[in-house]
Parts: sequence; structure tokens; C-alpha cells
Amino acid sequence: MDHSGHGMTMDLPPFTLGRGLGWSADPFFLVACVLGLTLYGWGVVRLVRRGDAWPVGRTVAFVLGVLSIALMMCTRLNDYGMVMFSVHMVQHMMISMVSPILLLLGAPVTLALRALPPAARGSKGPRELLLMLLHSRYMKVITHPVFTIPLFIASLYALYFTPLFDFLMGSKVGHLAMMVHFLAVGLVFFWPIMGVDPGPHRPGYLMRMLELFAGMPFHAFFGIALMMASTPMVSTFENPPASLGVDALSDQNAAGGIAWAFSEVPSVLVLIALLFQWYASDQRQARRTDRAADRDGDKELEAYNAYLASLRTRGS
Repeated sequence: MDHSGHGMTMDLPPFTLGRGLGWSADPFFLVACVLGLTLYGWGVVRLVRRGDAWPVGRTVAFVLGVLSIALMMCTRLNDYGMVMFSVHMVQHMMISMVSPILLLLGAPVTLALRALPPAARGSKGPRELLLMLLHSRYMKVITHPVFTIPLFIASLYALYFTPLFDFLMGSKVGHLAMMVHFLAVGLVFFWPIMGVDPGPHRPGYLMRMLELFAGMPFHAFFGIALMMASTPMVSTFENPPASLGVDALSDQNAAGGIAWAFSEVPSVLVLIALLFQWYASDQRQARRTDRAADRDGDKELEAYNAYLASLRTRGS
């Protein structure tokens, strides 16, 4: 017997981590992950062959980001996530909060801009089109906190507490669209905050921290609401298959605990990344200042000393 039109059997055995990690690839995400790794690898190889350096840490972060998506969508976690609220919540939190952070730390846009060859004069190639997109009004809108923060919050409350979630879970296309949406929302939310790639909205580091902490509490509140609920709140998970041996309300409470916990982990990761970026930015600025002083003989300091001398002369 099928469940929700996905072709998955209703008699899944009780969940264990070993069973959840069994291979069960979603074709769409499998192709997307392989393609992402292939294109990123092509970019790195292209840079290395022409003698340019690319940080190993960025490559590791991007690969881990892609593998985290594959872990959620190309194993039986995806099957169990269709009938268990707790497993689905792990998928949601990973794909919307952990995977985007790792992908962004990999700086794929920067890699593409460095690896793609410039188009011939008078024509537009992939690199030029990417630059146009980065500087477009569309990107300015979707990366602005007035857009990203409400979208981040609505992806929880407007989805799970309305019939929209049950509608999407009723078809394979709907389920795929929801997972792609989770990933996209995570990318546009975290990109202006801690992304390495260039973007149209890039506030100061203090403002980025404020943007981060403006969205995270709503994840915690959402998790607490699920943990404290006395009845199942999502129709899709009201009647789990008997073969799982789980209680719908207990499973929902576990899902709430997962959502609450994930509101803390990404905050710490992003905060650490921001502090490192802030420190590196200050170091670069200091080196630029030193180089400028070496070039002009530190004329600013000489001018200031001359100004102090003139004040002393006037005073005497």
C-alpha cells in the first residue's frame, strides 16, 4: 500500500539510525548533488591548472554541504520523513539551516566568477549573466532583511500551521518543491549574514549579528509550541503506520525538541564564522593601511604632527 502517493510502503519497520541511513536516493536530489560537486570540482581544477590558489577549507565546506543534503534526501531518512514528524524535522532543519551555511562557506559564486572565462567583447556569457544577476534589483530585494527574515519565519508558521503542508506532502512534486524551498530560504537568509560570496546587501558585522538573532528566536518558539501541544497539529503525521510503533503526539513533541535545538546550533556556527570574518577583515584593512603608509611615507601622520607643531607655535 502506498502512502501519500509517493510509492513508499506503509509497513516501514521501527526507525533506527541504521535503517534510516540505508540507501534510498531521490533522483532529483541525487542528480543535483552530483552536478553540484562536479561543477565545483571543475572550477577548483581550472583555478589550480592556471596557477591560482583556492582555499581547501572552502572546498571542504562545500562538499560537506552537498553531502549533508544527500544524507537527508538520498537515504531512507527521506522515506521515514514522510511518516514520522521527528525525522521530517531533522530533514527540514538540516536542509534549511546547516546545509546552506556549509554551502555558503564554500563560496561557490566567487569560484564561478574566477573560473568562468570572460565572454568575447560585445557578447554575454555565463560569467557576465551571473554578474548581472548579482547586481540586479531582484537580488537586492530577496537578500534584504525586510524580505529574508519574514520569509524565514513564514517557512515555519505559514507552512506547518496551515493546510499547505498537508497539500505539499500529498505528492512527490509537492514534497520536492518543499525541500527545495527550505534550501532556498536558508541560502537567502544566511547569505547576507555570513556568506563569503559578493552580494548586493552586505551590512556591517554588528548589523549582521542583529539580523541573525532577529530570526532565530522564532525557530525556538516554533519548537516549544510543538513540544507543549496536547494534540497532533499536523494532519500528515496524525496516524503513523502501526508498523513504526510510534505515538503521534510523542513523535510531534520530539520534532519540537529537534526544532528548538537546531535554533541554537546554527546560531553558534554562524556567530563563529562572523567573528572570524570580522577579524580577517580588520587584518586586511590594517595591511592596506600599512602598505599605503609605506608608499606615501605616512603623509597623514606627518600632516598631523605638523598640525600639532603649528598649535604649539601659536601658543608660544
